[in-house]
Amino acid sequence: MVTDPTSLSVLRLLAASPRLSQREVASSVGVSLGKANYCLRALIAKGFVKAENYRKSSNKLAYLYLLTPAGVAAKANLTRQFLARKVKEYEALRLEIERLERERELVADAE
Repeated sequence: MVTDPTSLSVLRLLAASPRLSQREVASSVGVSLGKANYCLRALIAKGFVKAENYRKSSNKLAYLYLLTPAGVAAKANLTRQFLARKVKEYEALRLEIERLERERELVADAE
């Protein structure tokens, strides 16, 4: 299973815009062109993305990156994992803020 946060970003991006070039994917996700290429190749190797040449394109290097059914399922699973991780981070942060507010109140009462 792909667990890299970049993979989730790429899957989301391709679900919305399958005609993007690798350079556009890299720019949109905020990674190098090499990392975008590596990530796309990994997603294709896992069977999550299918790359097809544009049939009517004059640029024969242009690809259409389509999510496969396994890719859609992987995207949903990665989204669930991401959300669960962020909820845990939120709860930990909320507790830390509450602790700091109590500390501040104790210091204010002592003054």
